[in-house]
Amino acid sequence: QVPLVESGGGLVQAGGSLRLSCAASGRTFSFYAMGWFRQAPGKEREFVARISSSGTTTNYADSVKGRFTISRDNAKNTVYLQMNSLKPEDTAVYYCAADRSWGTVWGTGYGMEYWGKGTLVTVSS
Repeated sequence: QVPLVESGGGLVQAGGSLRLSCAASGRTFSFYAMGWFRQAPGKEREFVARISSSGTTTNYADSVKGRFTISRDNAKNTVYLQMNSLKPEDTAVYYCAADRSWGTVWGTGYGMEYWGKGTLVTVSS
């Protein structure tokens, strides 16, 4: 199992930065692709970013490309999301996700093996 616990959310002004962390337990963390989704009030959950099990491949939603960076430290069983140049429309609950595949599960999140409980990011204008 890879239970996930997010941290690092909070309130920030537009243009500011936050770094989210997702700590995973279990000895098989390095076998999993990891990523982040978000859900804003009244909106569908959406993909934000993902990183391969080795950390060599990353993908981003167009809305965050160039502003967010995903990384992982397999020795610490942790994945990070560095968020810069934050905008009010980035306000959402951010969820960490893990799956052994690199496939279509990352499109909508349905079928994802593991989810964290989420951390709230609020960007004020």
